[in-house]
Parts: sequence; structure tokens; C-alpha cells
Amino acid sequence: MAPSAGCDVSSRARILFASLCVLCFGLGPAVAAMPDSPFAKELFGSVTVPAPAEHGAHVIGSFAKGCLAGAVALPVDGPGWQAVRLSRNRVWGHPALIAFIGRLAAAAREDGWPGLLVGDMAQPRGGPMRTGHASHQIGLDVDIWLTPMPDRRLTLEERESLAPVSMIADGKLTADPAKLTQARIALLRRAALDPAVARIFVHPGIKQALCRKAGPDRAWLAKIRPWWGHDTHFHVRLACPADEPFCRDQDPPPAGDGCGAELAWWFTDEPWQKPPAPAKPLVLADLPAECAAVLQAP
Repeated sequence: MAPSAGCDVSSRARILFASLCVLCFGLGPAVAAMPDSPFAKELFGSVTVPAPAEHGAHVIGSFAKGCLAGAVALPVDGPGWQAVRLSRNRVWGHPALIAFIGRLAAAAREDGWPGLLVGDMAQPRGGPMRTGHASHQIGLDVDIWLTPMPDRRLTLEERESLAPVSMIADGKLTADPAKLTQARIALLRRAALDPAVARIFVHPGIKQALCRKAGPDRAWLAKIRPWWGHDTHFHVRLACPADEPFCRDQDPPPAGDGCGAELAWWFTDEPWQKPPAPAKPLVLADLPAECAAVLQAP
């Protein structure tokens, strides 16, 4: 249950709740007039800077229905990574996500991976995006390409035009073994082993290949979740940080390695006969009430 003014919550939760309430009260009737129109993706997609936040970043809501105050921008070039698609302005995240990217980049380089190409994270204040994602709303999601970073600094033009490589064989649902190399498998395993990671979404064909090649060390496979798309990158989702009382986590993945009947379903006709219908666009009133304050903050 979400903390409220009458709940016995942690000191951090009380401070956060009070600061957001101050913003809310300062907004007055402007927020009340906004619940149905325009769509939240247009509101959050038009903001170019993060919301200020006392006492660090604040995650509010869930991965597909939330927002973020005090977001931090990932440096576009770092030790072992380069960010791509910069024109989208989706290089923002919770400090825990920034730290994870740094850890993964360092560990992957030790394993021999040339470096990470980092795709979409979150918008400056999180929230729904105009295109591409239903989640990525609270600064705890990141797309990492399965294409290795070149051994030079990419130009701005290259960061927009570089095409990631699909791991899936042409016309099939299975992975191409010439592309899904042991180095790429090692990168996925390294990401899954990070204790902050809750889930990693990949194409079902990639999951299938991992199941076949993992060997006796299989515990990390539970975090690898098959999903539509995700053939050129993997989508990492962190668990809610322990000091974020307004963050709404998912249930953990089911027990086991996920290589049985659950995975087999993806190789039947059913998942591919009719793509999942797009969700109805969210309006501001669909998000936690505190997100209005995050959106309207200076």
C-alpha cells in the first residue's frame, strides 16, 4: 500500500511525502484541471530537464505507471560505454541505474567485451514516453545493445544512425549461433548476476539459446525473461532500491530457470497470431498523484 500522511512510514518517506505535498498545494487548481487531457506521454515527453528533488532522487509508482524526481543523466561517454540515440533525451535514470551501468561496463570489459552501447533509459522526469516503450517510466530500466561498442568515439550522427544487429536468424524465431556468440552470452550472464537486477527482457529465441548453452550454472537464467522484440538489445530492469518507499516493485520471476513450458509457449503459434493490443494512452490522473507535482516542478 502506498504511504500516506496517516501511515507509519520511514523518515525518508515522510520527508518525500511532505516535499511533494508542498509542490502539490502550490499548484492549486491547475493540476485538477488536467486529469483527462492531454495524454501523459505528451506532458512528460515535452519536458527537457529533471525535476529538482531534496534528499536525492525519488522514484514514484511502477515501471509502467510512474515518474522520477531528481533524475541523473548518464554521461554520454564513460569508461566502457557510449550512449546512443541522444536526440530522444532518454539518458536519465535513478542513481542506482547509473551505478549499475558503470558496474556492468567495468565487469564486461574484464570479460573481454569491448564496451556497452547504451540505448533508452528514462526521460528527464520519467513518465510515459511518446514512442517505443510502455515501461522505462521510473528511471530503473535501460536498453543495452548486443552490438559491441566500437573502439573509437562515435560521432553524433553515428549515434543516431548506427543500426544494431539482430541475434535472430532471418525468418525464424531461433537465435543465429553465428551472432549470439559466447561473448554476448557472457554479457547477459554478467548483467543477470548483478544483485540489483530484477529482470532482463530478451527475444524468446535468445532465451532458448541461453537455456541450451548455460550448463549447470543456471540460477541466473530465472532473471532472463522472454518478450516480444528485444532481438537487438536486452532490457535490464532493476528492483526498487530499498530506500524508495514510493517505488512499486514487480513480483519476482517464477522459481526455476524458465526453460520449460513457459518458454515453449513462445514457440507455438499463439504468441504470434495477433500482436498484443497497444494499451490505451495514460492521462495524468492514471499516474500516482505525486507525479503531477513532479511534472509541474520548476
